[in-house]
Amino acid sequence: MQVTQMANGFDVPWAIAFLPGGAVLVTDRNEGLYIVNGAKNQKIKGTPKVVNNGQGGLLDVMVPRDFPISREIFMTFSKRQGLGSGTALAVATLSSDIKRLSDLRILFEAAPSSSTSRHYGSRIIEAQDGSLFMTLGERGQKETAQDLSLHQGSIIHLNRDGSAFRGNPFINEPTAQPHIWSYGHRNPQGLALDSKGGLWAVEHGAQGGDEINEIQKGNNYGWPVISYGRHYSGAQIGEGRSKTGMQQPSWYWDPSIAPSGMMIYSGKLWPNWRGHFFVGSLKFDYISRLSGRNLSEKERLQSPRTGRIRDVVEAPDGSIWFASETDGAIFRLAPSP
Repeated sequence: MQVTQMANGFDVPWAIAFLPGGAVLVTDRNEGLYIVNGAKNQKIKGTPKVVNNGQGGLLDVMVPRDFPISREIFMTFSKRQGLGSGTALAVATLSSDIKRLSDLRILFEAAPSSSTSRHYGSRIIEAQDGSLFMTLGERGQKETAQDLSLHQGSIIHLNRDGSAFRGNPFINEPTAQPHIWSYGHRNPQGLALDSKGGLWAVEHGAQGGDEINEIQKGNNYGWPVISYGRHYSGAQIGEGRSKTGMQQPSWYWDPSIAPSGMMIYSGKLWPNWRGHFFVGSLKFDYISRLSGRNLSEKERLQSPRTGRIRDVVEAPDGSIWFASETDGAIFRLAPSP
């Protein structure tokens, strides 16, 4: 396998997205949005104003399938809300010369705001029908993940204009937030679709208990009532590892690997990896490859270049790209020539 550096000079490279034609977008959490085309990084003007505090900043970026017509891109970020901040979603139009954004619109803001600076979640993905899924962490305030009147600790389902998707499970409950699709999440920082359009998320546990979950409409994924991890003090979390009405993970890590971006592979360059999951580790500097009907870890892809991995994506040609915080760089994995 060949590892090639494609770009460097970033502070905290958080997300990678591909534009038609070969150019690559990279969010640098504390610095902004960049276009990478060859060896040069060019900062794009017009990004939303963010709160650069702790784990906040400019986070995910997503290029929708209709980009050649709409020229829209979607970004998630930490937004100032009164004395605190919240996870927000914006859309803007990218200029034809790929130098600036215009017509920036805020589509969604998580409510209420929080005074903490952690657990923003913040991955976004386009579903097969063009609607959007977005992850929201519980901001380090664990009890909020079980409260349907709050957005924290949930995965939300939105229409393209930011309104709640009509088929959401709690849309007709007056005390619940209508955007919520699933809840009981701690800090999901990876989101992917399988070949059938099924939604999967990976999230941080506490001390142990990082999870991959198949996300189903209306399900409660347990945090902080059940968990395979423990508090950092060593104390038990909640009521144990299982409870009626709460979902079990498809896979969990113990000890924690601090999972970040996740991708489900098409098999384009490595046919034997079709349908396999790839998850970056921020703690142990590798990419976890998982597969099977009962999901399990098959391999840990690691080299001197992996470092703290923040995002893992598949490029249009089937190569695997990842963002390394350690090197402030973007790398490409491809079969050896």
